[in-house]
Amino acid sequence: MPPTFSSAKTRTALRASARVSLDLLLILGMATVTLWLLGLMWSVVWPLVIGLLLTTLTWPPTRFLRRHGWPPAAAASAVTVAFLLVATGVVALIAVPVASQSGELTDGVVEGIHRVRDWAAGPPLNIGDDQITQASDAAISRLQDSAGSMVTTVVTAVNTVVNGLVTAVLALFLMFFFLKDGPRFLPWLTRQLPGRLATDIPVVAARGWETLGVFVRSQALVGLLDAVFIGLGLWILGVPLVLPLAVLTFVSAFVPIVGALFAGFVAVLIAMVSNGLTDALIVLAIIVVVQQLEGNVLQPMIQSRGLGLHAAVVLLVVTLGGSLAGIVGSLLAVPVAALFAVVWNYLREQLSEPPQEPQTDERPAGATAPS
Repeated sequence: MPPTFSSAKTRTALRASARVSLDLLLILGMATVTLWLLGLMWSVVWPLVIGLLLTTLTWPPTRFLRRHGWPPAAAASAVTVAFLLVATGVVALIAVPVASQSGELTDGVVEGIHRVRDWAAGPPLNIGDDQITQASDAAISRLQDSAGSMVTTVVTAVNTVVNGLVTAVLALFLMFFFLKDGPRFLPWLTRQLPGRLATDIPVVAARGWETLGVFVRSQALVGLLDAVFIGLGLWILGVPLVLPLAVLTFVSAFVPIVGALFAGFVAVLIAMVSNGLTDALIVLAIIVVVQQLEGNVLQPMIQSRGLGLHAAVVLLVVTLGGSLAGIVGSLLAVPVAALFAVVWNYLREQLSEPPQEPQTDERPAGATAPS
């Protein structure tokens, strides 16, 4: 006789599945509402996030100064000014050499355009001057027809730049206040929370702060490795502006995907207009190899070791963050996943059963067990 299902066990399993499904729906609903609220407050949340990331980068020197007797305000002010000077120096390392060699670069661009035009005029394309002129006239007329949309695009770009400047200023002020008053935050938070929350939330916040510090330091290490390897390749090939390109590569490493593409495009363009097409292709190959090594080996290994996340998890969350929120999602995917891991590990610690000590037989020697 074939076995039959137990109606009681089936009802119990269905009820348990229904309860779990309802709990998951409530959790997903709460997460959706939270993300919606964050979207409404994004103009405040984004500077706060950048300020926190900058604070994790500048907190070690601030802590050093405070331990050596500096007042909190003086230490925060000194580190903030030093950070501004370093940022200005980075911009100068990029802008000054480019400005000094702008004439040579312009001549190289013009020569490169002539080379491309001569190459297009020969086989197998055989594009004549009249066809190039006709294409230029068509492009100019199309630009004239889309003048209205271009104005809109320019206005949008100006608004983006202004919003970026406002965000940078707010993040800088927030960084200063975090450096100055950060150590007093957890004691204040402990006094504001009732009961068990006064213990749990400060502990999770402290662990999350350590995790953010590890993330920023790992990104800086990855960017430094990219800058060194790509800079060495450019130097060996004799490409000009090696130092500005290396600095640009290091800075762009903090902006996933787009930053690497932008820095690589600039390096290939300068190599093409200065050294020719062959060296430009070699530079492109170097950049592709370094980026693949960084994205698939170095970054997952460094971040997984420091953040407690598996390398595959790092790759998956970066992909998911980029598909959901673009550049910002790619930038925040790894720290957000690491913070979730911090919360989950703490909950697991609190919900786990304490280890049971093995029972020992305390009967005196020679005694027998009762029958």
